[in-house]
Amino acid sequence: MMRIAFLTGLLTLSSALAAMPGLALAQDAAAGERVFAQCRACHQLGETARNGVGPQLNGLIGRTAGSVAGYTYSDAYKRPEVAAKVWSEENFAAYIRDPRSVTPGTRMVFAGLRQDSQVSNLIAYLRQFDASGKRSQ
Repeated sequence: MMRIAFLTGLLTLSSALAAMPGLALAQDAAAGERVFAQCRACHQLGETARNGVGPQLNGLIGRTAGSVAGYTYSDAYKRPEVAAKVWSEENFAAYIRDPRSVTPGTRMVFAGLRQDSQVSNLIAYLRQFDASGKRSQ
């Protein structure tokens, strides 16, 4: 009887936590790698990553926006409010959902990700690469 009460309480708690707004979705880096396939035409990751149409994305989370050496950013990244931005999971999530709305004037033509799970998984994948392109795990 005590075990049933414990399991019932555990289920109630997990249901309550799942229903709370603002809690991060579980992140799946392998699924994020599949999402990154949409980014690969313009961006690279890893130890041999180079700037292309877009800047390389090694060490993105925690990096100052518009700061990759050797990449020529659009004027949108020269505005003080954008140039002072440090990419966090939260502001990158908002950006990748609608880049042109978040950073008007960006040259990034990507329309954005619509599914929260895609955003969360992409972030998990990107977080694996440090600034040198080494992959953790």
